[in-house]
Amino acid sequence: DNIQICNATTAAQYFHLLRRQMHRTTQRPLIIFAPKSGLRSKAYRSPVSEFIDGEFQELLPDPMNVNETAVTRLVLASGKVVHEAREQRDKVGAAMAVAAVEQLYPWPYEAVAAELSRFPNCKEIVWLQEEPENMGPWNGIKGRLFEAHGDSYEIRRISRSDAGSPATG
Repeated sequence: DNIQICNATTAAQYFHLLRRQMHRTTQRPLIIFAPKSGLRSKAYRSPVSEFIDGEFQELLPDPMNVNETAVTRLVLASGKVVHEAREQRDKVGAAMAVAAVEQLYPWPYEAVAAELSRFPNCKEIVWLQEEPENMGPWNGIKGRLFEAHGDSYEIRRISRSDAGSPATG
């Protein structure tokens, strides 16, 4: 646990991430992934109250307003794909929750377990990433997901196929 790898999906999260880094008694390197599209996106905006009263959360729970017992799938994702997945879920009305993993390392075991406990009928955990399988966070976190939840949930990933180059175009 000598580094931190984070991908903040709201302005308040980014602020509190930097604030937490500054106030730590034991400094360790902080790697932040942040897409440029977040600078203009309304989905990344935060109310002023979140800057004043909040703190960095390793996992942002799904803010959906549905019956939690209807959820059968928890989708974990990081970055802008979280917002895209939530939009698509709302459009088709799928019975799934989409949580934003804001800290990829160290892995937020307790936060993921707490989010899973909200959905008593959840049977599946899906890791969603826009990168090809061999380039995104999947290879780093799949062992942690299976270690913590492999006995209780079906675990799979959704991503592009393996690729030898970072861009398809």
